Amino acid sequence: MKQLRLKVLAGLFLVAGILSWGGARLWDSVGTLPSVPLAAPIVLAVIAVVLTATALSIRARLKAQRERRPGAKGVEPLMAARAVVFGQASALVAALVAGLYGGVGVFLLGSLDVPARRDQALYAAAALLAAFAVIAAALFLERVCRLPEDDEGPGGARA
Repeated sequence: MKQLRLKVLAGLFLVAGILSWGGARLWDSVGTLPSVPLAAPIVLAVIAVVLTATALSIRARLKAQRERRPGAKGVEPLMAARAVVFGQASALVAALVAGLYGGVGVFLLGSLDVPARRDQALYAAAALLAAFAVIAAALFLERVCRLPEDDEGPGGARA
């Protein structure tokens, strides 16, 4: 399984940010800009906590497995692969969400003197930070589940 590249995440973030900024400008010119939900940063923070807890649990189980502790549960390869897929999918979606709220937040920076827009800008900033926390937790999970460098099969191919 290939590792997630930071360039891909940055590209998704930038494209989503530019599109959401343009969309916010267009929407605001023809009507009222929709609200940024307060729940967005909360949900993203919960996802970051779940990803981090999963990574820490798998790391502890892998350590116990390597040390051959009696009664250690270990980690099945399929479980590790599923955790990596969960982390990668979460990071990709979080990059899109971060771009979305980042673009809207940048658009709202021009009108921070309006209290309602200032609140919306704060919610967007909180969602942006929480999305970055999801990305960091997902990359940590992916790192925990990667194969050791010396884990090679016959012919020098990775097992």
